[in-house]
Amino acid sequence: MTTASVAGQERKSPGRPRNALADEAILTAVLDLLSEGQAVAAISIEAVAARAGVGKATIYRRWPNKEALIIDAVAAMKGPLPELEGVSVRDDLVTLIKANRGGGKTSHSVGKVTACLLPELLRDDTILPMYQGVVEPRREVMRGVLRRGIESGELRDDLNIELTLLMLTGPSMVQGLFRWDPKVPDDGFVEALVDAVLRGAAA
Repeated sequence: MTTASVAGQERKSPGRPRNALADEAILTAVLDLLSEGQAVAAISIEAVAARAGVGKATIYRRWPNKEALIIDAVAAMKGPLPELEGVSVRDDLVTLIKANRGGGKTSHSVGKVTACLLPELLRDDTILPMYQGVVEPRREVMRGVLRRGIESGELRDDLNIELTLLMLTGPSMVQGLFRWDPKVPDDGFVEALVDAVLRGAAA
């Protein structure tokens, strides 16, 4: 998207805040670069600005540094927390895990983006807490579902919530990153994962 195209869309969208359109272009540019295999260290504000069709100053007015920009892009990719029906622990867990695998408005591969981000999370002590700020609210919602299941009698009263959380999220991330078992179809994977964990967690 060029500067002219951004400006043109702004003119075509009267009443829409100008910064919202620019923000979307900038965050999409970051995810494009990560999806193409660009390492975080190799991504520059200049490259993001060029891809988004905006000036560097536009980016710096919104984000203090590249790391904060990348974390916001990841948050946009994940999307908002889904609404849960609160009827079945199984159904709510399936909804949450599917959202974690990419519930945002973007079409970027969560696996590809995460693969580029992981080395930076291990290398940079400042970016890890920022990333945790994105994922921890989602983990807390999942904890709430598990606690509700214990209280309702759906789940064992001695259930280790943190370990169960790890068993639910770990395989999903590994399968998304590496296609650990290529014979496992993506369609139905989340349901099969939740059912496997609940066989040991059910009351």
